Amino acid sequence: MNKETSQTKYKAVKVLAAAAIIASIFAPDGFFSGHRTVKLEAEVTHSKPEIKTQSVTVTENTIINGNVSSSTGMPISGAMVTVFSSDNTRRITAYSDVNGNYFLPVTYTGALKVRARTPYFEDSLAEVAVVSGETQTINFITKKITEPSALSQTLTASAHVATMKWPKESDRATFVSQCNFCHQVGNSLTRAPRDKAAWEAVVDRMEGYLVFITEDEKQSVATRLHETFQGKPIKAIQTWDYSPALANTTIEEWNAGDGLSFIHDADIGHDGRLYGVDEGHDIIWELNRKTGELLEVKLPDVDLPVGGKFSGLALPIGVFSGKHGPHSTAETEDGKIWITNSLSSRLMAYSPEDNKFETFDIGADSMYLHTIRADKKGRLWFTVVASNQVGVFDPKTKQLDLLDLPANGIARWVTDAMLPTLAEVGSWFPRENIPIKWSHHKIFNMGREVMNFPYGIDINPKDGSAWYVKLYANKIGRVDPDTLAIEEFDTPAVGPRRPRFASDGMMWIPGFDTGVLVRFNPETREFKEFKLPTLAPNEYETPYALNVHPVTGVVWMTSNQSDRIFSFDPKTEGFTSYPLPTRVSFLRDMVFTQDGKICSSNSNLPSYAIEGGLGGFICLNPNKSSNVNNEG
Repeated sequence: MNKETSQTKYKAVKVLAAAAIIASIFAPDGFFSGHRTVKLEAEVTHSKPEIKTQSVTVTENTIINGNVSSSTGMPISGAMVTVFSSDNTRRITAYSDVNGNYFLPVTYTGALKVRARTPYFEDSLAEVAVVSGETQTINFITKKITEPSALSQTLTASAHVATMKWPKESDRATFVSQCNFCHQVGNSLTRAPRDKAAWEAVVDRMEGYLVFITEDEKQSVATRLHETFQGKPIKAIQTWDYSPALANTTIEEWNAGDGLSFIHDADIGHDGRLYGVDEGHDIIWELNRKTGELLEVKLPDVDLPVGGKFSGLALPIGVFSGKHGPHSTAETEDGKIWITNSLSSRLMAYSPEDNKFETFDIGADSMYLHTIRADKKGRLWFTVVASNQVGVFDPKTKQLDLLDLPANGIARWVTDAMLPTLAEVGSWFPRENIPIKWSHHKIFNMGREVMNFPYGIDINPKDGSAWYVKLYANKIGRVDPDTLAIEEFDTPAVGPRRPRFASDGMMWIPGFDTGVLVRFNPETREFKEFKLPTLAPNEYETPYALNVHPVTGVVWMTSNQSDRIFSFDPKTEGFTSYPLPTRVSFLRDMVFTQDGKICSSNSNLPSYAIEGGLGGFICLNPNKSSNVNNEG
């Protein structure tokens, strides 16, 4: 280290020490009391929905069926046959069975395009005029892809990113943790060739969205990306296992938003509709699954700059054009959709019946509201990522309890204390990334270890306690539902993200960093890990979220590197893989509908990287023989 660098580091340490002292004196109420209780008042506004996609007449008993085979006459099992609506806003997909036969219920009519897709084969296309109540038969003969470049283009992101060579396992672990949580790496957009300087600029830009990486790690990541993605085709042998369950499954998809929308989470309402929050545009997308009608509901304005409390960060240009940043949702018994707004630190209730918003300013030191769940008493529990807190809000009394979670070390305590102050200072210099540049994770080369990052949260149905996970500290915590006392426990170093409880009280956790599903027994404090199946031995998965069916106990989870959804049966301890028909599928929270479907949002960042250029909603029906029209 030269003299100039040493002096710079010394000055930085002095600035850091001074900032810590200032932060400890002027930080808003919360960090040093451990528990802030306050009654909140709602700001009430109304919003007029705008129809973005018109409803269509629902068809009944309309079927497309047929067979999918190879050019040599061999039946193809597990082929995905997709029918596109005439306006290209909806898609329904069925899978062929072991004999290559498929059966596809269709809920719209007109001149429709139909596509058959299966790995290592060319897409086969057909057009058909569909009339309500009729059955159409279309047989597909598919050809093997022989041209290396064309074959490489059809491989999942997981195959491309697996070709990266890492001299240091710690740098690979950082890459998986920090470079895969908003989008796939290795899809057609993110594997475009760039020189090393351009990749460094990409990593710098990602830091504006709370990527915590050291300078050494940045150089390693940029080097690996430059060396790997040179625009040359790759060779990969992926094994797509066929399950008989596929033959009775359909996938339905609806487009929503634009190419820069970021529909983070979706939830199902009592009315059967899907509600998706667009974190980038401050919009709720409201979908009638039966008719396809899509409404745009704009969130009320707030007296904050674009980017909200994080305006000092270089958030993705064009994507984050709002001020609230709606992130997650939970519905209460009265039909209100509760929303955590990550950028404005506002808790918000939306009433679909009269389009009324009630906005509550959490205030104080809260930074980046995240996952939200409702308990049986109607209280809302939510994590606050950047300030290491959990909040619980009672809509009946309007009382908020904001709980400061254990700091887990001096470096993380400094983050908890300083980040709100750094964010405030950073807002004076919009998009300059001051909170990142002045952070001790940069100054002392510490990376993500300086963060706790309380992420997912859920309610234990056995005793009503709230359990959260800390992504970077690798911990889970329990909050007593009555006393609000906090306990924390170490987890395996898996990078826990968004857990859910089963009805038997077992906690299921997606291990994002290591590609595992984790079962935790709150009574015995025992963990058990289940490795997710990959398409090839050298590939990895990044499970982001899951949910546990309240009746069957089956765990449904995302698999965002390989365009799949997994189900896991705890009784047999076996996985079933459901390939998704749309390339670059990046799913978030998973919810169950009353008519038996598993739904989510497709929210790769940016949406224009998704095949077709738009994100939206997706529902998997594991029993297509059920009434396809029983939707809201």
